[in-house]
Amino acid sequence: MTRLAEGSELDGFKIGPRIHGGAMASIYSVTYADGRPALFDMVMKVPLMRSGDGGENIVSFEIEHQLLQVLHGPHVPRFVAAGDLSRVPYLVMEHIQGQTLESFNRSHRHPQQALPLQTIAHLGAKLAKALHSLHQQNACHLDLKPANVMIGKDDCMILLDFGLSFHANYPDLLAEELRKAVGSPAWIAPEQIVGVRGDPRSDVFAIGVMLYEMTTGELPFGSPSTAGGLRQRLWMSPRPPRALRSDCPEWLQEVILRCLEPQADQRYPSASHLMFDLRNPDQITLTERGRKTVSKGFWWHFKRWLRAAGMQYQASPLPSEQISEVPIVMVALPNNDVSDATLYALRQATMRSLGTRPGAKLAIVTVISSGITASSENNQSETWIQRQHLASFKKWAEGLNLQNHQVSFHVIESGNVAQALLRYAEGNKVNLIIMGAATHGLALQNFIATVPISVAMRAPCTVILVKENLPFEQIA
Repeated sequence: MTRLAEGSELDGFKIGPRIHGGAMASIYSVTYADGRPALFDMVMKVPLMRSGDGGENIVSFEIEHQLLQVLHGPHVPRFVAAGDLSRVPYLVMEHIQGQTLESFNRSHRHPQQALPLQTIAHLGAKLAKALHSLHQQNACHLDLKPANVMIGKDDCMILLDFGLSFHANYPDLLAEELRKAVGSPAWIAPEQIVGVRGDPRSDVFAIGVMLYEMTTGELPFGSPSTAGGLRQRLWMSPRPPRALRSDCPEWLQEVILRCLEPQADQRYPSASHLMFDLRNPDQITLTERGRKTVSKGFWWHFKRWLRAAGMQYQASPLPSEQISEVPIVMVALPNNDVSDATLYALRQATMRSLGTRPGAKLAIVTVISSGITASSENNQSETWIQRQHLASFKKWAEGLNLQNHQVSFHVIESGNVAQALLRYAEGNKVNLIIMGAATHGLALQNFIATVPISVAMRAPCTVILVKENLPFEQIA
């Protein structure tokens, strides 16, 4: 494909300056040739299809053309038009303003000053949120790297370049036509190396690589150029980030190394779980993974090599189904005027919900009035009140079987209980809310929505309202 001339016209688009030239495509700024205004700034992506190029360029163009038309939301560019592959192939899409994560890392990389830990966690959580949105649409990126992530307004992450991606509702052209692993060597997940595509935890692995690089300034597995070098990540573990950066906290290393586990089922089960931990570092359960400061020895890696040699990777279920099997369950506990019967009913409902969802994360949340705490060091201080609630909630949770679940406790101050619960559920991508149903003042509920009714009506997920077992005449 020859370079398009600035000022020329193509299928109703006027070609502007070339703003990027890569190994697989060139990107031009474009406008409508008839002068009509566009809803947003546009770019035209033209693949390079030179003689001698491999089939990946053509296949990746077809895949991106296919996916951009069906993906939606604030984390992907909006699709405008596409050119005929037999004539002049191109994709016209929204021009995303901002800088790539690669450019951000480069501009903030200084030998004497590392990237702040709070910034790393913030950007990682934003990226995990974008990935979760993609996975909910039954798509996996599979070529996630800093160059393919744009940091937009309010640090919203926009994912770019879907040429190597997978969508469960469409034919996987790469798997069908090329039958080999493709991806960027530094970020590709172990299962991709052996040809497994469509697992959202492959994208979680790539986030782990980016978090490792932002924290330490190094890539966890280097940039291998051979098949043997790539396969090493099936059993090799990277140096602990705390061995390379002394101020790296244990919780951040725990997160990074969990993302980088060679076996997908040992990583975060979904990007929403990863986002939750990066936003709530004080609630992370630490293991030996987060505490170590030296790499494992030869025999440990040899055992993993033997296990990897005989490992059989299985095709993944639909990404949306996979992440729904390990949800984030939120229990809204009342903190005053609550009976033992209600607390017991809530605990029973929580046990039933967790029992059918192995690996689910449990978030126990309560909302207290912002006016009941004071800044003084007395029994009404914010710290004292929050500690009292947290202690009572941990006592309540003792009756739950949490062996296969992570649990966290949260006290929120707000004057609007329903709104606070809804904001928490939306912000943390909660999949299921369990809360008590108001059983008093039933006649009044015909005119004024109670907190449970308000939450149930506006929640972004399933809501279970739990009633305590009382005779009907007592609650009528």
